[in-house]
Amino acid sequence: MKTLLFKLLIISYVLLGQAPMALADASSGLNPDIISEAMDTPATVKPDGVVRVGWQRDDVPVMVDGVTLPPPAGLGSWAGFKSMSDGGVMLMGDTVVFEDEITPAMDAAFAHGLEITALHNHFVFDRPPVYFMHIGGHGQSAGKLAQGVKAMWDAIKAQRKEHPTPAEHFPGSSPEITGEYDTESLEAILDVEGSLNGQVLKFTFGRNSMMHGTEFGASMGLATWAAFSGNEDQAVVDGDFAMTAKEVQPVMHALRRAGIHIVALHNHMVGETPPYYFLHYWGNGDPEKLAHGIRSALDAQENLETQH
Repeated sequence: MKTLLFKLLIISYVLLGQAPMALADASSGLNPDIISEAMDTPATVKPDGVVRVGWQRDDVPVMVDGVTLPPPAGLGSWAGFKSMSDGGVMLMGDTVVFEDEITPAMDAAFAHGLEITALHNHFVFDRPPVYFMHIGGHGQSAGKLAQGVKAMWDAIKAQRKEHPTPAEHFPGSSPEITGEYDTESLEAILDVEGSLNGQVLKFTFGRNSMMHGTEFGASMGLATWAAFSGNEDQAVVDGDFAMTAKEVQPVMHALRRAGIHIVALHNHMVGETPPYYFLHYWGNGDPEKLAHGIRSALDAQENLETQH
């Protein structure tokens, strides 16, 4: 009897032109039309109720290992939406970005309350270089989450409209590297002693974790650091931030507020307790302003530590 009723239900949905989609909608609790409208792109519903949207990057030709890569071979952006047990909505996704799209896409994501959960490469010998920005989010409105994804993708499209060919460097001039810095001022801002190695002034901040029942720290690679290359008036700074999971988003937000670019987010280890994530960054400008930006991200970490 139940089987017959189910078949009749299927037939009725077919006659209404709604069968697979409508049944999936009922199980997921999500309305794909809301997501489609918010993103101005068609959404599909998977058998498990996840609503997905996609965008294939065919606007820039990509060569990998001398081969022109067809976009379906790994140049697809996507976002998936799933109902949560508390009635909210969870978002996960991956966005293809070229180097000059990373910062505008990230800023758009942050402006709409989304999280960046990874930023890394999927290929080598790719020209132009391709990166992948993994995103996450949760909330009560699928439409608002979808608007955040659309804002990211729109920022990328705006960059490509203005500059059809991906840029090969950040805007601005490069500093003359003399190795002469106001070391005392930078040490006061960062609250740690620096070390000069040739023309590079480096600052290191150790962290601690456990692996295989053994404590380890900076000398084993678990450290935040900043390396300044330039002169007293202008420098570039690059480095790592070692972060626990709860510190990742606050550190990223602090660096972006300071105008420092985030160029990678990934893990360096597997099996440590607590787990650590590593953020690589790049900044260009007044050394003291760069140092204040790094200090603000360090403060974001320390504030979280004091709260727990």
